[in-house]
Amino acid sequence: MSVHPGNLAGRPPLGLKAPKPERGTAAAKRHIAAIKALPCVICAAPGPSDAHHCISGRYGSRKVSDFQTIPLCKLCHQDGPEAIHRDKAAWEARNGLDTDFLPVVADMLAGEWVNPRSRA
Repeated sequence: MSVHPGNLAGRPPLGLKAPKPERGTAAAKRHIAAIKALPCVICAAPGPSDAHHCISGRYGSRKVSDFQTIPLCKLCHQDGPEAIHRDKAAWEARNGLDTDFLPVVADMLAGEWVNPRSRA
């Protein structure tokens, strides 16, 4: 991609904002309900789980689409000492980026995920 000499930031022209993330639609609400029914993607605690909107690599306060959510138990999400909303950097060092779990969640929703903790 070539950058125009006057466009040092490499951004699109003003007025061409990215589309707003899909939130609150009927399809998004169904997706969130399905996410909440899954076990925690980190510790495999049985549902219901919290639907965590992915925050890795995002620095603004604007939430991502409801389709970019992963199931986290209360301890992994907000309440535990190692929760992502208590210490994001430590959580990412321990578990990786939360966005890396989106393909795993897609497998879980498709019924193709086998809980590694359930194998005896």
